[in-house]
Amino acid sequence: MRFLPTEEQRDFARSLDAMLTAADTPTAVRAWAAGDATPGRALWSRLAEAGVFALAVPEPYEGVGPLPVELATAFVELGRQAAPGPLVESVAAAALLTELAASGETGPAKRLLPGLTSGATVATLTMPTGPAPARATPAGAVPTGLVPTLALDPDVADVILVVRGDELWMAPGHEGVRVSADPARRLARPSPGGELLAAGSAVREAAAHARHWAVLATAAQALGVGLTLLDRTVAYAKQRRQFGTEIGSFQAVKHRLADTLIALEFARPLLFGAAVTFRSTDLAAAKVAAGEAAYTAARTALQIHGAVGYTEELDLSLWLRKARPLRDAWGTPSWCRAEVMRTYDEVYDTGS
Repeated sequence: MRFLPTEEQRDFARSLDAMLTAADTPTAVRAWAAGDATPGRALWSRLAEAGVFALAVPEPYEGVGPLPVELATAFVELGRQAAPGPLVESVAAAALLTELAASGETGPAKRLLPGLTSGATVATLTMPTGPAPARATPAGAVPTGLVPTLALDPDVADVILVVRGDELWMAPGHEGVRVSADPARRLARPSPGGELLAAGSAVREAAAHARHWAVLATAAQALGVGLTLLDRTVAYAKQRRQFGTEIGSFQAVKHRLADTLIALEFARPLLFGAAVTFRSTDLAAAKVAAGEAAYTAARTALQIHGAVGYTEELDLSLWLRKARPLRDAWGTPSWCRAEVMRTYDEVYDTGS
């Protein structure tokens, strides 16, 4: 089976790379981390003009999708450039609203999807983790047994969507922003209450569908982060000299870089294969492979650069600090592995 990106997909990736490079994305990332979203919002609008947010939205709502392979292609480039903002969450929100509309709940989609597609609206989405609620809960309350998760960049988002059991709410705001391992990933707990947008089993099914899109986009973003970390580390290893020679010529450094490259190149076909099949087990496998590869690239980059790699002055730190959060976002490695094994047990009836 020949599995390669089309010329149009390669052109799309190159155009995004050129646009993000020209936009001086590191400056936008630093401003975002400091609480100034103006450069990031300008970048967000340019991404929307390029069609990034339309990829998960069907034509009736001004989109061009669903196109998961093209979305994975785009998010690899977003990871390469360390683009800031709730990019994954906006795509997941669009997927959730689209799935709700397919089940007959068209109101939220008609109201919110055009803005998400055009980039006029920045959305973030959070879902609780834990078992399903045993009984109905009062309106606006978090069901017993469910742990509400933090929302990404709710201080910048125009819309904060929260899934609470079988209900979809638009939160009225958020609590204080918390410190994150990545300063450009600003986290806060959504405020309780708000506006109920939809309720019923369709919400739970739409949330599961949205999670698939979030897992795919996060895996692609992580792969892009890892690729940039490797590229910059290889360049540094060719430049840095020790004992009168380039450190890249040392066998230990070569092996470390080769192991990182193998991990990233192993994750790449899993990512795009999952984009084609869109099966939960394939998505989970891609997520764990890409996340672990990005984390490996971060560890390699830090070891070879030394402590200077983590300083604010060096752009490398913008990617270093993303690798670990992306590895755990929308599915930790343990969750992903459990999902793969659960599906394996169901298919092969291992009894484990």
